[in-house]
Amino acid sequence: MGSSMDFFKWLDPDMSMKILMCLDDPSDLVRVSSVSRFWRHFVIVNGLCKQLCLRMFPQLSRVASVVELNKHETKENAEVGSSYLMEWEALQRDHRVYAYLARASISSTIGDCISEAYGASSTDNYPEESIDNTLEPRDIVAQRASYWSSKGQSNPDLSETLLYKLVYDFCVINEIKIQPFQAFFQMGYPIYSAKSVRFKMGHPKTSTDVKGDLMCKSSHVSADDQFIWTYTSQEYPMAQENHLQKFKLPEPVLCIGGVLQIQLLGRVQKQEMDGLFYICVSHVQVVGQSLSPAFGVEILKPSGKFVLKNDRLLHCLTQSSLSDKEPNAVSADYLQRRVRDLQHIVNFFQGNLEVMGPLEWDGEEDEGDFEEE
Repeated sequence: MGSSMDFFKWLDPDMSMKILMCLDDPSDLVRVSSVSRFWRHFVIVNGLCKQLCLRMFPQLSRVASVVELNKHETKENAEVGSSYLMEWEALQRDHRVYAYLARASISSTIGDCISEAYGASSTDNYPEESIDNTLEPRDIVAQRASYWSSKGQSNPDLSETLLYKLVYDFCVINEIKIQPFQAFFQMGYPIYSAKSVRFKMGHPKTSTDVKGDLMCKSSHVSADDQFIWTYTSQEYPMAQENHLQKFKLPEPVLCIGGVLQIQLLGRVQKQEMDGLFYICVSHVQVVGQSLSPAFGVEILKPSGKFVLKNDRLLHCLTQSSLSDKEPNAVSADYLQRRVRDLQHIVNFFQGNLEVMGPLEWDGEEDEGDFEEE
């Protein structure tokens, strides 16, 4: 590589951007930025890690600023004035935080992300049929069936909502699981499912909303007036079956604020004894990855924008960070293979199509801090 030509320097910036925007793995972007000073500068100045995160999570468009906590600032020599140095340090900070965020979102442990139940739009018999029962993994508790039940309605088109607090204010949600309740103690063993479901994620408008009226789980919850929803899913049909039904989101969703609302749309089952329609749920699970405490948010009210915070110390303690996987040097063979792969992409965009084998970007974790001579 010592005497090789850097072909990226011969491309116009737009072509270079098209090539590098093809990379959808944060590790590859870190590797690219480790090839040379020129490549590193290009990746950072154009905010490629940020753009990757925005493609992964459009909810990040609400980010107003980025903050690194517990970061030991080191000043570098700058050839121009201090304003340039401050701007360059800000770009480097954004590069680091978004690179860590992208990597954490695909490498964190997947699990149940519900912390507690806030409340339901209605409850038939409180507390025996409270929303709290939907977090109980057992079907029977104290010799009683464990489930939440809405109040009965004569109109089958009326909907209900369930409101939950997630484990942290910054989570990536992959799917939601819901099990309708089957009343084995009623004639015919009816299943009180909804016709369909929809999901919303967001945060409270003020810090006191949730801790007030919403904590009264027996009362009606009108969450739309008290929350800002940053994501609303499509509508999913629900089967009238007594099992844990999976509703997988089209793409992983970044929940900013840690609040999930489940909308149960329409009713299908009438209770024989009173002739009213009910919706009943046995279990609810939210499958995803927590990005906290290494990442956090500060909501800027009333705009709804937020400050993205990264605690680098906690990041290093809780998971293998990108910087831990960057050796001090990269083998010449490794770099040559990466350059050859990029040259294939250049030829493609320039219209020089050729038969090519599979790319050799095999996901090795041998990124480095190589600098061109």
